[in-house]
Amino acid sequence: MGHEAAGTVVSAGPGVHRFQPGDRVTFDSTVCCGACDFCARGEINLCDRREVVGVSCGDYRRDGAFAEYIAVPERIVYPIPANLTFAEAAMLEPVSVALHAVAVSELSGGETALVVGSGMIGLLTMQAARAAGCSRVFVADIDATRLELARSMGATEVIPFSGAELVRECQRLTNGIGADIVFEAVGRDETVNVAIDATRKGGTITLIGNVTPEVKLPLQKVVSRELRLQGTAASAGEYPQAIELISSGRIQVKPLITEVAQLADGPRWFDRLHAREPNLMKIVLVPSAEAAG
Repeated sequence: MGHEAAGTVVSAGPGVHRFQPGDRVTFDSTVCCGACDFCARGEINLCDRREVVGVSCGDYRRDGAFAEYIAVPERIVYPIPANLTFAEAAMLEPVSVALHAVAVSELSGGETALVVGSGMIGLLTMQAARAAGCSRVFVADIDATRLELARSMGATEVIPFSGAELVRECQRLTNGIGADIVFEAVGRDETVNVAIDATRKGGTITLIGNVTPEVKLPLQKVVSRELRLQGTAASAGEYPQAIELISSGRIQVKPLITEVAQLADGPRWFDRLHAREPNLMKIVLVPSAEAAG
């Protein structure tokens, strides 16, 4: 575990030239080979030999930042601007995921977007879509607290419905046309299907969420309405953009950090998250009070 992290350089290897002990840094979680065809195209998230720092599944496994020390290649390390805390810098990974979802959607500016799901990735995607030039961004969820947060962070409209009611409200807000682009940030049968129904003819549905490994698709709707289904996986070099957007305030991450807690309190916070306690977003664990800055 520990793919969203930031800290201080303790030691640098002999081939490292950009960083030295004491530097405040963060790192991209993707470690690519740099040699395969996908890497050559800049699609480092699809690298044939990709590893992901802090991810435990067999395909991508690489130990992460829950260890006392972590060693990462220089090429994935980035300096933290002076105006960002370690806690904010630890949010760069999910921000880069949101930016990549927007990037693969190939927006041209001026679109009306709908984000289905107001979890952390959904709220970051809403902000990323606004930063990319969408003229209106709606956020749909049935959690009133999260929708209020979405509104405070820049959502044009919030939709407190699911299913057919959600689709009707999206149609009303778009004069019966539907959204140009729908970002699905949940990953369940019902939310994927409602995303398809809420999209205009010729529009795009970008699939971010993957709560369930398989969903049923209304193939006839996708084909007859010429919809584009776009998958998105992790990020592919969006860290510098993420750093700039957070530093400038165009993407807000502070409202999504529920607590900056001591490492010793980690088990209690994991229990609360596992129990699905309402209104918990991101819990940042630090080894000491000083490490929070």
